[in-house]
Amino acid sequence: MTADPQAQGTALAEIDAFIERTADERLADYLEFLRIPSIGTLSQHDGDVRAAAQFLVDRLKKMGFENVEASPTGGHPIVYADWLHAEGAPTVLVYTHYDVQPVDPLDLWKRPPFEPVVENGRVYARGAADDKSHAHLHLWAARAWLETQGRLPVNLRIVFEGEEESGSDHFDPWIVANKGRLSADLAMISDTGFFEGNKPAITVGLRGLVYMQIDVTGSELDLHSGSFGGNVQNPANALATIIARLKNDDGSVAVPGFYEDVRELTPREREEFARMPLDLENFKHDHGLYELFGEPEYAPLERRGARPTLDLNGIWGGFQGEGSKTIIPAHAHAKVSCRLVPDMDMERTFQRVRDFVLSVAPPGVRVEINKLNDGMWSRTPIDHPYVQAAADCLEDVFGERPYYLYEGGSVPAGATFSNVLGLPVLLLGFTQPDDQAHAPNESMRLDNYEGGLRTLVRYWQKLATTNR
Repeated sequence: MTADPQAQGTALAEIDAFIERTADERLADYLEFLRIPSIGTLSQHDGDVRAAAQFLVDRLKKMGFENVEASPTGGHPIVYADWLHAEGAPTVLVYTHYDVQPVDPLDLWKRPPFEPVVENGRVYARGAADDKSHAHLHLWAARAWLETQGRLPVNLRIVFEGEEESGSDHFDPWIVANKGRLSADLAMISDTGFFEGNKPAITVGLRGLVYMQIDVTGSELDLHSGSFGGNVQNPANALATIIARLKNDDGSVAVPGFYEDVRELTPREREEFARMPLDLENFKHDHGLYELFGEPEYAPLERRGARPTLDLNGIWGGFQGEGSKTIIPAHAHAKVSCRLVPDMDMERTFQRVRDFVLSVAPPGVRVEINKLNDGMWSRTPIDHPYVQAAADCLEDVFGERPYYLYEGGSVPAGATFSNVLGLPVLLLGFTQPDDQAHAPNESMRLDNYEGGLRTLVRYWQKLATTNR
């Protein structure tokens, strides 16, 4: 790709003109994609998921991508394609997903979820934001370059997943099996959005996860509390004791060594956190909170995205029906999750929690703790050249410098690309904060969509001349 500013400007002018004249065709194509009820979690929609994959395959082939396929996985297919003719330019592995969430409760939808409607500058439909918007944006960003310039300024490898909403069971094995054809310089995940107030943002950090279950058993059957009370350990009481010991009064985790491997935030990272506006009163009101609570030496946004956590997710045992039943339950159970940050190890964290739980367990019961699942964290430095190139393009299109987000949740693909393929990961998405993804009346703002398209075409051009 030439670094001549005049030639670059001419190319962008031609692409912007293409974007303008194809607006109606692009919207119609987007709505056609949204009409496909590709609910990945429901087997009765398996054919629809395959139809959505074929929609993508057809368009990638038509615009000139190579090695295009709906690759079998043992579950829903992964759509793969590549265009690798930009000699000397970076190679970007682009990830989105085309499966969508179920639509229940259906009675809360104001419009049928798979009959997309354009109203007040938004497209309403299931998947309009999460994540068909991004899959469609990437199709049209590539098409804009190929139809106007005959080539892309960078090399692209496309990986569109069909099982993101149902657990990605076959994703990591597919990545490992196809590692040889996934070499790249950068992984871009488009499955994120903007900051509060619809401010442009780049996600540079994702927390990892360790999820476990604690099982406490005291007897084979429930016991009469009058006959046995005072002579046996109550598993529910024992579990309550264990759970109470896991956290300190200030919200910090009491497990010995829990913070030992945690990478502290740099001054630059804390500066970026402080730059993000957060109205605490509005935040509490919007989410129905009484107060915010957590490690006192860290700000709320730091606690949300860059600090580790331990939370009780569920607890059960004993009688829970109407009225009274005087028993000592035979067993009690709890689900516990830990969110992990750099440089925490999933297995070491689990072992620390497990060992502590066993050490504080009261006598008279049997305690077991088992890991149910886990996922790695990922973090890309704010000052990475590829991140700053994206920031420049967002500012050019949306008129303000983006915020850098550290998301509290996990995007499994991010950890996979980082830890299996060894790639820096950029999470660049364009959905608005009130998109209601996973909920009734999901929507995508068309100005975010159109701005996202212009950002992507500029980003491919800028990457071509960015030092790696």
